[in-house]
Amino acid sequence: MASFVLAIDQGTTGSTVALMDARGQLRASVNNEFPQVYPRPGWVEHRPADIWSSVTRGIRAILRKKLCKPGDIAAIGITNQRETALLWDRRNGEPLNNAIVWQCRRTTDFCESLRQAGHEALIRRRSGLVLDPYFSASKYRWLLQNTKGIGRMLKAGNVAAGTIDSFLIWQLSGGNSHVTDISNASRTSLMNIDSCDWDPQLLELFEVPAAILPQIGPSSGVLGHTRGVAGLPDGIPIAGVAGDQQAALFGQACFAPGDAKCTFGTGSFIVMNTGTQPVLSDSGLLTTVAWQLGDGAAPVYALEGGAFICGAAVQWLRDGLGIIRTAADVEALAREVADHGNVEFVPALAGLGAPHWAPETRGTITGLTRGSGRAHIARATLDAMALQNVDILRVMEQDLGRRMLPLRVDGGAAANDLLMQIQADVLGRKLIRPQVIETTVAGACYLAGIGVGLWQGQADVRKIWQAEREFSPLMTAAARRRRHASWKAALQRTLLQV
Repeated sequence: MASFVLAIDQGTTGSTVALMDARGQLRASVNNEFPQVYPRPGWVEHRPADIWSSVTRGIRAILRKKLCKPGDIAAIGITNQRETALLWDRRNGEPLNNAIVWQCRRTTDFCESLRQAGHEALIRRRSGLVLDPYFSASKYRWLLQNTKGIGRMLKAGNVAAGTIDSFLIWQLSGGNSHVTDISNASRTSLMNIDSCDWDPQLLELFEVPAAILPQIGPSSGVLGHTRGVAGLPDGIPIAGVAGDQQAALFGQACFAPGDAKCTFGTGSFIVMNTGTQPVLSDSGLLTTVAWQLGDGAAPVYALEGGAFICGAAVQWLRDGLGIIRTAADVEALAREVADHGNVEFVPALAGLGAPHWAPETRGTITGLTRGSGRAHIARATLDAMALQNVDILRVMEQDLGRRMLPLRVDGGAAANDLLMQIQADVLGRKLIRPQVIETTVAGACYLAGIGVGLWQGQADVRKIWQAEREFSPLMTAAARRRRHASWKAALQRTLLQV
């Protein structure tokens, strides 16, 4: 009996392929990085061939471990960087251009023109999202206006558009399935948050034809089957799909309204389950679909706030400044000093996300003296990663009108004990870190396993999920207020530079 789930976690800097058994144990995980493309300042792209190659190499590496036979794979789950958008040729699956990454700011002027024309409130009400180049809709428009020969191809019906999940499903199914799940669709600015279908008025505003978009399906349920993938038999169900933050929420077993998690990845994202009714934010947070378990089931909604730069700030310390050799070195370096030494780093390297939504803002380092060193910059970086989340949490609590429960944490940087203690201190809340820290992968596996009946819904996932460590606040309330005041002053100076 097939009793394994293969998960693909397609992220911003690399792709992870993992294998989970029927007991919910991750048996193996392989990551392959791929290069980023920066054509101009503020522009970020990926070559789709690099993405697909990183995935197929990961699949082959997992199969070489011989932990199971290919025929023992019951389902495939996919989780992905969400707002990244691309076009490809329906006839052969060939990309028509590079994918525009969620971090890219090239459509800022167009989004501002929609704002000036008075469309911001409509977009917010229909999609649940703020008007920002972060989301996919304006990226689709740019691609349609800047792809050679696109008019002829559109007329012939040869253009397919999608986020990365759709592209991977197309490739895995040999071009048989052009589909996205409801959580990814909710991140495009083109899906109506109430009807959970493509919204004609939003399509018109962003000049995106409905015919090129994928069909919207549930997050758990069969969306396609493998065909022609090297090493895999044809016919494996692709049965679980969710955007990375929604997958992490599911992987953290945040199934009740008020349950929340923070994922520390390239960016950091706090997501809270709000139940089966969408909650619109008054504070710049996003209303999004968390998941839908099967056709006809009620969708579950969430509030989300994200900082564009989190782990990417540590990568910049490594690659841009060269003050650490590996990302993991930042913890030891930051521990060399007692605190940030009045150095503040506002990591607006790709603008600022929630709750500020200032795409043109750029990063700053302030408070430097002759006594400042590499360790102070490293510590200020960890502090900034945590303090950005405080800003998001406070407005989230205002929108909900209640205090958040203990926060579940995950993502690669959640393994950094110093960062987790800083986060607990500046939040003034307890953090809970799970045993399986790769919760995006776990969420994709759980959704796929539920989709084919390997697990019987959320109750089975609750049995699988276990905590590994808790971090309680050690900072006094007075010290917390002082730390927040210093951060706010630096943040204000950064925002004023635009």
